[in-house]
Amino acid sequence: MLRRVVTGLLTLLLLVPAAGWGAMALWSGLPADAGVRGAMAGSWIALMLAVAALAMTRRKLAALVIFAGAWAALLGWWSTIHASNDRDWQPDVAHIATATVEGDTLTVHNVRNFHWRSDDDFDQRWETRQYRLSKLTGADLFLSYWAGESIAHAIISFDFSDSAPLAFSIEIRKQKAERYSATAGFFKTYELATIAADERDVVKVRSTVRGEDVRLYRLDIQQRTALGLLRQYVALTNDVATHPRWYNTLTANCTTVIFGMARRLDPRVALDWRILLPGKLPSYLREHQFVTRAVSLDELTRRSRIAPRAFGAGLDDGFSSRIRQGVPLPPGSTTP
Repeated sequence: MLRRVVTGLLTLLLLVPAAGWGAMALWSGLPADAGVRGAMAGSWIALMLAVAALAMTRRKLAALVIFAGAWAALLGWWSTIHASNDRDWQPDVAHIATATVEGDTLTVHNVRNFHWRSDDDFDQRWETRQYRLSKLTGADLFLSYWAGESIAHAIISFDFSDSAPLAFSIEIRKQKAERYSATAGFFKTYELATIAADERDVVKVRSTVRGEDVRLYRLDIQQRTALGLLRQYVALTNDVATHPRWYNTLTANCTTVIFGMARRLDPRVALDWRILLPGKLPSYLREHQFVTRAVSLDELTRRSRIAPRAFGAGLDDGFSSRIRQGVPLPPGSTTP
C-alpha cells in the first residue's frame, strides 16, 4: 500500500506539470483559432490523465511508452517553431539596433528617439548616432516599477562626456494588436528586441506617459568594465538582428540577459534570486558594492526616483542631466 501511494504521488508530481506545460505550449503555439487550440490543449490534458491512470495499474510499461511517444511528438513540433524578424511589428519595436566599432568610433543605427504624447500619439524618429569610446565615463541602471516593488523593467544607459547617454532596453517585440502576458512569455509567443534609444524616449515615456515609478542608480563599475559591457551590447544587438530569438519571461528577459553579459565581465556578479525579481535589485547592487554604500538603502531608493524631475516640454534637451540631480554617485566618481 505504501509503495502504491508513493508511486501515485511521484506520478502526479511528474504528470501534473507535464500536462500544464504541454497544454500551454499547444494553446500558445498552434497557428489556429481559439476553439482548435482549446480542443488540442484539452486533449493533451486528457492524454496525460490517461497515462496517470495506466501508471496506477500494472500497465506501467504501456503508460511509459505512451508518455514518451506523446512527448517526442510534442517536442518535435515545438522545435519547428522559430523566431522571426519579419512580422507586422508595433511602431516602437519596428526596428532593432545594429552597431559597428571602427577604432574609437561606435556607430549605432536605429537609435529610437520618439517624442511621446501618449502611448498612442507619438512622433517616430529612428536615427544613426556616433559615440567616441574613449569618452565613455560609466553606466547607469534604470528600474521602472510597474507592478509593485518586485517587478520592474531594467534599462542600462551608457554615459559619455561629450554626447548624450545611450540607453539599451531588452524588450518583447510585440506585433500589432498583440498584448503582453507574462504566462505567454514562457511559450515562444514574443520575439526579443534590443532597443537602443535616447533617454528622452525610453526612460521619459515610462515616467511621464505611462506613470511608472522610474528609479536611477549610478553604477560603481570601472571604465573598462563599462566599455566591456557596451561591447557586449553591440555583439548582442547585432546577433539578434541577424539571428532572431525568443523572449522568455524567466530565462531571456530584460534582467537575465543583462546579468548574463555582466557575469562574463565581472566576477562580483553572482547568481541570486533577486535577478528573477528585478524590483529587488537595489539591495543586491548595494550588497555587492555596485552602487554607493555612503547612504542607507532607503535613502538611496528615495533619491533614485526621477519622477519629480522627469517632466519637461518638447524635445527636452536637459532631461538626462536633470534626472541625475541629487542621485548618489559611486565613491570617487567624477561623473556629474
